[in-house]
Amino acid sequence: MSFDPFSQLDRIAQSIFDTSNQPRTMPIDLVKDGDRYLLNADLPGVDPGSIDVDVDGHLLTIRAHRSAGDRDDRRWLVQERPHGAYLRQFTIGNDVDAEGINASYDGGVLSVVIPIAERAKPRKITVESASDPARKSVTA
Repeated sequence: MSFDPFSQLDRIAQSIFDTSNQPRTMPIDLVKDGDRYLLNADLPGVDPGSIDVDVDGHLLTIRAHRSAGDRDDRRWLVQERPHGAYLRQFTIGNDVDAEGINASYDGGVLSVVIPIAERAKPRKITVESASDPARKSVTA
């Protein structure tokens, strides 16, 4: 195998700017679907046991970890798949039912269902008429 100065330069740059200890972000899709929000986060190769989803007040936090694989005497030629800690945080409003949030992991995608609280859902207000005989009069 011949000497490739660019691969050596890449390796040096990677060792200098190593961010493996920094949490990585995860790509997500977030959509409102009727009376709930659906959040899908790409986490391929992550051990489902390492995924943690929690709500603390108005903060929804997703944490996960992807291991680097076997650490043995092999000489890596290319290692581009990111590993380490993943972290993403979202501020949720008062219109969310925090008790009803649930999550599942399938095929490398974490799906989080965030229901909208009953108090935040649109509702119909009945309009009473002054000529309605069923209306009670209120005295002060």
